[in-house]
Amino acid sequence: MRQVAREAATPVTRLVDLPGRGVTRVWECPGPRGAQTLMLIHGVACTAELNWGKVLAPLGLEFRVVAADLRGHGDGISPGSRFRLEDCADDVAALAVALGIRRFTAVGYSMGGMVAQLMYRRHAPLLSGLVLCCTAANVRGSPTEMLAALALPTAAAAIRWNPVLRRAGADALGMTLLGHVDDPATARWARAQLSRTTLVTAVSAIQAVCEFSSEGWIGQVDVPTAVVVTARDRIVPASRQLRLARAIPGASVHQVGAGHGMCVNAPQLFARTLAEACSGVQPGRALAAPCRRAGAG
Repeated sequence: MRQVAREAATPVTRLVDLPGRGVTRVWECPGPRGAQTLMLIHGVACTAELNWGKVLAPLGLEFRVVAADLRGHGDGISPGSRFRLEDCADDVAALAVALGIRRFTAVGYSMGGMVAQLMYRRHAPLLSGLVLCCTAANVRGSPTEMLAALALPTAAAAIRWNPVLRRAGADALGMTLLGHVDDPATARWARAQLSRTTLVTAVSAIQAVCEFSSEGWIGQVDVPTAVVVTARDRIVPASRQLRLARAIPGASVHQVGAGHGMCVNAPQLFARTLAEACSGVQPGRALAAPCRRAGAG
């Protein structure tokens, strides 16, 4: 029985064709027979492997787990002339159809959390639940943030027109988002993963993030929802994450003493907290759960 459980939780990867959209890389754990499905959606500049690789097997002990490279990231489909979060949400829906998945919990990290919110907005019948990690309903509040957002289209255009920058990877930008990585081997692996996304795609994705807002409709969410709050986050402040949680009826809050790069810097803590959050939104569980705070490791 233990061998069967280990095999069900062992991640495998393959390329999947999304008809009319393109081919993307998918990581999967089949999970136990009859398990509920988690669809994991990664953040800016990351690949599915970088964002979720260290939690796939732990989650696979309880769930069927699917994680794909988003368009323009890693081995994802082409982003086209403009990177749009709505297109990413539609890609996830198309992947579910391609894999024969009728309903799933959308689990989003940072930018992926915004894509997960759009999954509810655009493809609600597919969703059984939401788990939103280190994300927000919008990131354009302060004057500084608004000025930075206004500068992004110019920056993206400049990169596209510069032949050197156009070929550059997003590793430097991505490492800034992740924060300091103590282990040198992990840092090298993270840089290699981030370099598989181009700088122009990463900047365009950040632009899309800055344009996103769910404030006008996020209160309509009527599926079980958990919000994982990174209390030491310098990219998406915890106050924004908590504001998102308060806006969603009955959302449970899981606070973690970690920063925005928790998926790489504190993978064991991330795995424990994420498994708890995902379990809490499954059918038959209570819609609301008490706020809880996890330690730093």
